[in-house]
Order: sequence, then structure tokens, then C-alpha cells
Amino acid sequence: MIKPTKSHGRIAISASRQPRALMQDQPDIAGAWKAKVLTLYPEMFPGILGQSLTGTALKDGLWGLEPLDIRRFGRGKHRNVDDTPAGGGAGMVLRADVVAEALDAAQTPHSRADWPVIYLSPRGKRFDQATAQRLSRAKGMTLLCGRFEGVDQRVLDARKVEEISLGDFILTGGEIAAQAMIDACVRLLPNVLGNQQSFEQESFSDGLLEHPHYTRPSIWEGHEIPEILLSGHHGKIAAWRQQQAETITKTRRDDLWQAYKAKK
Repeated sequence: MIKPTKSHGRIAISASRQPRALMQDQPDIAGAWKAKVLTLYPEMFPGILGQSLTGTALKDGLWGLEPLDIRRFGRGKHRNVDDTPAGGGAGMVLRADVVAEALDAAQTPHSRADWPVIYLSPRGKRFDQATAQRLSRAKGMTLLCGRFEGVDQRVLDARKVEEISLGDFILTGGEIAAQAMIDACVRLLPNVLGNQQSFEQESFSDGLLEHPHYTRPSIWEGHEIPEILLSGHHGKIAAWRQQQAETITKTRRDDLWQAYKAKK
């Protein structure tokens, strides 16, 4: 018979390989969405995630962050984590055995649907708002930050790791992409953003880019706020914003516009 995990209120209590106080300064709340990050540079976290709304939510325990140092699983005296690519070529490749042990250490009892394991890779499926929504509905996610030329394909296949790309460009490592993805997911969690309408009406939520925004003063350097926005007629304002969103999307992102028309 498996004994239930002990807890005090919502604070989770579980075994750890090193004192939890040395790993994080935020509460580990039972049931809260969590991001586990496998990286060679754990000191990069929380980084920007420790600021603004995501930082406040992290301190309040609305979500959790657990960086895990891949070099802990390195080989030999110098904790080597990489080796030369099979078949020759430039650069180095993260070893399958090292990455496998790191992934296994971060393993959770959840299924891949409830807890996706993701490798930040330029050849992965492009990250978008729909993916952020899917990941935010999970119980958490594990992110593998690559370095050098990449990761031995065998461990990605064996551990059923999903590959996701932030976009069609190359970074020196996956840490920046990981922080961007976590930010996009965390802001969708309950009580983080504060105003549900803030992300229901923003870009990509309905397949369109967002309409323009204006605020006071009503006239700035000779430029006026569109008169319709000052009319108080909510129906006409909504129609204007929809028309603006469609026009901007059609002009700037033909791929989104074609997908939007097909969906409609």
C-alpha cells in the first residue's frame, strides 16, 4: 500500500537530494502548477520570471519553479556532460546517459499529457498561444535546455521528449526560450493575471493579432484618439476593434489570416 504524501496545509513535503532552502526561496505549494528546468546554468533561474506578476505569483505559491543542474549527472572527475558528434562535425553533443539521468531525477508520477517533457529545440514544433494554453492546463512541465550542437537523439526518443521551438532563429542555449515559455504559461494560470479579460482579448486568443490601444491624453503631439473609442457606444467600439484586428492581421501575418478565414 502506497502511503499518501505528507503535507501541512497546502505546503508539500517530499524527499530532496539537497536542502530545499538552498534551491528556492518560494513556497512549494501542493497541487500548484510547476516548471522543472534541466539546465547547465541553474543560476539563470528564476531570472526575469522572478519579477513583475510572475515573480509575485511565484512568491505567493501560485506556481513553482525547480531548476535542476544537468552537470550533477556528468561523468568523471570533471563532470563531463558532452562529447564529440558521431560521424564527425563541429561542436559537441549532450550525452544520452547524462541527460537520461537528469530526466529520470525530474520524473513525476504524472502522464505525459498531465506533465509534458519538452526539449527546447529549433527543429521542434513552433510555440504558439494554443500550446501555451495546453501546457498551462497540465499539472506542470519539465523543460530540457540544450547547449552546444544539441542532445543525443536516443534519449529524446527513449524518454518520449516533445520538441518545441520558440521561433525560426538560433539561441546559444534553451534557457531564454524556457523562460519565455514559462512566462507565457504562468500568466494563464488562475489568479496570476488578475483580469480574465486581459488574455481573452489579446493577440492570438481568437486567431487574430490584437487591435490598437490608446489612453490619455486624448490629444498627443497633434494625434487624437479615434473618435469611436470616446463615444461610449460599446457595440460600435467592439465592431471597430474587431475590424482593426482583422485588418492588422491581414496586413502583417498572412499565415494567421489564412488560418482565421479557414476557421471562420
